[in-house]
Amino acid sequence: MKKLKISILALAVGLMSFVAATNISMKLDHVHSSFIFTVKHMGIADFNGLFTKFDTKITGTKADFSDATVSFTAEAASIDTRVEKRDNHVKSADFLDVEKYPEITFVSTSIKKGKGNNYTVVGDFTLHGVTKSISLNAEKTGEMVNPESKQKKIGMKFTGNLNRLDFGVGEGFPDAVVSNEVRFMADMEFVIEAE
Repeated sequence: MKKLKISILALAVGLMSFVAATNISMKLDHVHSSFIFTVKHMGIADFNGLFTKFDTKITGTKADFSDATVSFTAEAASIDTRVEKRDNHVKSADFLDVEKYPEITFVSTSIKKGKGNNYTVVGDFTLHGVTKSISLNAEKTGEMVNPESKQKKIGMKFTGNLNRLDFGVGEGFPDAVVSNEVRFMADMEFVIEAE
């Protein structure tokens, strides 16, 4: 009986060690990441812009990311459309109203693994003071160990779309001028901090 108790205790300690060893925390490598959005201008051409200040973190315990949590924050005022006058207009109360709503955020509520390296990530997206549930497509694009830093790195691509009017953005500007649909794509590289 004593041996059985010792064996069970050893097994429990071993399982606890395994769980601790499989905790995963992924920190964004900002230098090798981008967050781009696309709208249709005047109904004839896609127009791209980006946010220059953002952060994303992924945490979980499973290597397949099935229990992961994704959190994202962008500074609304960091929007860059390559034209200062246009940037200032988009930052104004006509669109993002960045002084009143300085952050854009996303926090996942569920992740479902699809085929291969693809996932569906559902979460709460907050823009212009409005929070709604949206669904993102995510793809693990690769992983490697940096030969110089010895850091383990992983690449992820997130894509999705939303209707800006659902968030009260640019209500005075019709779809024929700037499309209601906003598509976005985030190519991100992460450093795995713990396993």
